[in-house]
Amino acid sequence: MQSLLKNESSVLVFTLSGLNETMENRYVLFSLTALYYPLMVFCNVTIITTILLHKKLHEPMYVFICNLCVNGLFGTSGFYPKFLYDLLSHDHVISYIGCLIQIFVIYSSILCDFSTLTVMAYDRYVAICRPLEYHSKMTNQKIFKCILYCWLGPFVSISVLIILLSRLTLCGFNIEKLYCEIWAVAKLSCFSTTVNNVFGYIVILTYFGHAVLIFCSYIHLIRKCRKSIEGRHKFMQTCVPHLLALINVTAAFMFDVLYSRYGSKNVPQGVRNFMALEFLLVPPILNPLIYGLNLTIVRQQVMRMFFKKQMGISE
Repeated sequence: MQSLLKNESSVLVFTLSGLNETMENRYVLFSLTALYYPLMVFCNVTIITTILLHKKLHEPMYVFICNLCVNGLFGTSGFYPKFLYDLLSHDHVISYIGCLIQIFVIYSSILCDFSTLTVMAYDRYVAICRPLEYHSKMTNQKIFKCILYCWLGPFVSISVLIILLSRLTLCGFNIEKLYCEIWAVAKLSCFSTTVNNVFGYIVILTYFGHAVLIFCSYIHLIRKCRKSIEGRHKFMQTCVPHLLALINVTAAFMFDVLYSRYGSKNVPQGVRNFMALEFLLVPPILNPLIYGLNLTIVRQQVMRMFFKKQMGISE
């Protein structure tokens, strides 16, 4: 029995079975993904380049928007190239190490979204509620600490989850998703996953706590902004896009958490796949569009950048 367990736990390759029932549409899916992924990369790179190249945008709010777009590129890079390959392949497999790397990239990116939106909420709070103190509070050193917080917390949290995951003895190799996911791998364990579950829920609650904190701060901001026309304009211009981005990523993360733990196999695979992919489909394209189209100064600089390229004029 011990020998059999040792053989079954030496999993070197996982099978991803999320595409099994939709392979007849793989060329359609490949075409759509091959169009969508470059578009998403283009939108994010455009916002990042615009912010980096124009000194007018070297302000805390725009630096954090840039960070949000960089994170969007980072997270989707862990899924789309592999997904495109799987759509053209008959065997949908991923190595054990590749699986852990994919988990790290995708899920640290989700948590980084929450962290970035949290520091953006703090930035808006200081800008609207304490405008005279804004430049003394939001110094370059403070911005650097905020960016470090955005990345370090998620990296540490997911690293611990992966360490806990790697210590599990596995009795299976089939993952019923399009990509590797922490809970999907943990369910393959031969023994108890209590420690993994407890720490996983601590991480989930901590980052959902970020969302609650942001919503509470925005209730305070709404009360503050109602007192003046200028305050209402500033809120609509800079805070509403932030709220849309927050609702978007929170709903997407909630879908993934609920689906991976409590999802029913009776739901059609296409629906299950969409629910599992929502946070990799919507936030990465919506964030650059929200900020690129809604923030006047960003929109103007983007238009100016492309106009100059097309017309070949210089400043």
